[in-house]
Amino acid sequence: MDKLNIGKFIEQAIDFITDHAGPVLDGIAYLIENMVDGFQTALLAVPSWGIMIILALIAYFVQAQGFRPGFTKKGFKKAFGLAVFTVIGLFILLWMQYWEETMETLALVLVSAFIALLIGIPLGIWAARSSRVDQIVRPILDFMQTMPAFVYLIPAILFFSVGNVPGVVATVVFSLPPAVRLTSLGIRGVPGEVVEAALSFGSTQRQLLFKVQIPLAMPTILAGVNQVIMLALSMVVIASMVGAAGLGERVYSGILQAKVGLGFEAGLGIVILAIILDRVTQALGGLGKK
Repeated sequence: MDKLNIGKFIEQAIDFITDHAGPVLDGIAYLIENMVDGFQTALLAVPSWGIMIILALIAYFVQAQGFRPGFTKKGFKKAFGLAVFTVIGLFILLWMQYWEETMETLALVLVSAFIALLIGIPLGIWAARSSRVDQIVRPILDFMQTMPAFVYLIPAILFFSVGNVPGVVATVVFSLPPAVRLTSLGIRGVPGEVVEAALSFGSTQRQLLFKVQIPLAMPTILAGVNQVIMLALSMVVIASMVGAAGLGERVYSGILQAKVGLGFEAGLGIVILAIILDRVTQALGGLGKK
């Protein structure tokens, strides 16, 4: 029996897209490159102490809001502790002289997460409101989540060469599924009696979605935001193999040069950044909770 050469068909499909969708791919590359450059320029234009203060205040107020109403002493300590950790963690990165790489990584994560959420949340809403769409999307998401992350780098390189753009594209594809799944899960999890009550009072489908379903599903949707950001951060490190800048590039250099210290320092920077982003986005999911 002859071999089933699926890879050949995939290569032909990629060649077809490359030959016939050049202007579209160039437009996507131009948009992503400018977004990344804009974020990196903005973050590096602000003094390091300014970024520390801004991120510490964001961490404090987001965490503090999670304890309202009835802001307790325990809540204050937790919010203050997160703000202090943010300042100390960022100061360590500055002290290790990894500030520029950290801001580059943060810019890549923000751009990738923004694009993934821009695609994933509407798609999740559509899947929640249409069983047919859900049946089509679900196996695609299963495929995307089980495919090894490194595989996404291959078509990204072929479509967009090397640099930040293929890194962002691969990161978006890798981090997209949680946004779709958790948005759909949150909206489907809204109690049926609540939906029936809203419809009985004359709500339109648009009002039902934006005034009932999305607000009630918001904690689940924000959990998806947290997962998207965490997956984006992990993939941005892998994307350094195709030229994406940031801390991942230092980790990759440490691997190639067998420098344990270099790899550990850059890895520590990624851990610090991951903890800050994780705690802040987790606190967002607890808004309005005591």
